[in-house]
Amino acid sequence: MLLVKKNTQCCGSRNRNRIFAGGFYMEFNNKVVIVTGGAQGIGKTIAEEFQKQGALICSIDKQLGVYFTGDLAQQDTLEKFAQKVITEYGHVDYLINNALPLMKGIDNCSYEEFNYALKVGVTAPFYLAKLFQPYFSEGAAIVNISSSRDRMSQPQTESYTAAKGGISALTHALAVSLAGRVRVNSISPGWIDTDFTEYTGADAVQQPVHRVGNPMDIANMVLFLCSEKAGFITGENICIDGGMTKQMIYHGDCGWRLDMSLDMKSKK
Repeated sequence: MLLVKKNTQCCGSRNRNRIFAGGFYMEFNNKVVIVTGGAQGIGKTIAEEFQKQGALICSIDKQLGVYFTGDLAQQDTLEKFAQKVITEYGHVDYLINNALPLMKGIDNCSYEEFNYALKVGVTAPFYLAKLFQPYFSEGAAIVNISSSRDRMSQPQTESYTAAKGGISALTHALAVSLAGRVRVNSISPGWIDTDFTEYTGADAVQQPVHRVGNPMDIANMVLFLCSEKAGFITGENICIDGGMTKQMIYHGDCGWRLDMSLDMKSKK
């Protein structure tokens, strides 16, 4: 059973009616939420958490079982998706650009594959923001899912890393261009196990928080950034990686060892 509880305390110049269910305010009730890459992993969890609070979810993915199935690298797919959303709902409240770009490295990534990664990871978020620009409602927000790889790398990850660096930069550009209309922020996840596996031993302890992340760590921040509580935050990138990118690592320090045999093999 849903009850409407009137909030009589003034916030700014507005009084708000909020849906109250199960002891929690449903801040996102009837909000239209776009989630790219929403069929699995982080995107699916984000969609589910919004849905729990009454949001209307419009997910797009190459996999079946979502609101719209299609390839985000294709311009006509993005245009058809946007047209469907606007025809059915007339506006957009939140755009979550989460779709996963291809990860390949300089040794085996073709020209076409590299550009495909950029289309999914950077061009699609830009073009969806452009298509929905006239339809964003008051208080709208965009959250781009980047990666801690936007600031550090492993070998043979150039296509993914370039896309994540691009979406991080796109975030602050959009925040300025859409100032006063839409808040735009990004999140850079570290190691997130999308199967919610609980790790022990070195995999967990190497992280300053002593555990591996899971999709809820990202979904919670997405919902916060879309909420009124984050109303003074825009153009920011928030790294959620258990502290790994803040940890200095040197050979022989705090138990860390460099295996030179592996280093030599990588150079052959």
